[in-house]
Amino acid sequence: MRSKVGQSFSFVVALLAAQPSLAAVNVDYRNFDSEDREFAATCSGSRASIKFNRGTTGSATLQGSAPCVIKQGSEEVILNGGEDVEIKNGVIQIVD
Repeated sequence: MRSKVGQSFSFVVALLAAQPSLAAVNVDYRNFDSEDREFAATCSGSRASIKFNRGTTGSATLQGSAPCVIKQGSEEVILNGGEDVEIKNGVIQIVD
């Protein structure tokens, strides 16, 4: 027969194991394009994607841990969270 401490410990371990990862990279954006844009990214070795709605400003989230790298041809955009980005003609850029 297991003790109450052992049962409580097992419950806590099971509860923590069932929790999803809470890591995320958030950016504020302005999409000047007339269509939605979605970019593939790699966040700490894991694949992720981020979508920017057409003709709007807002906030978007990459599910994963920073840094997140978006490849565009031979260029890379590195996001750590908190950046302001603009999308023009399908190209994402960090703005100051």
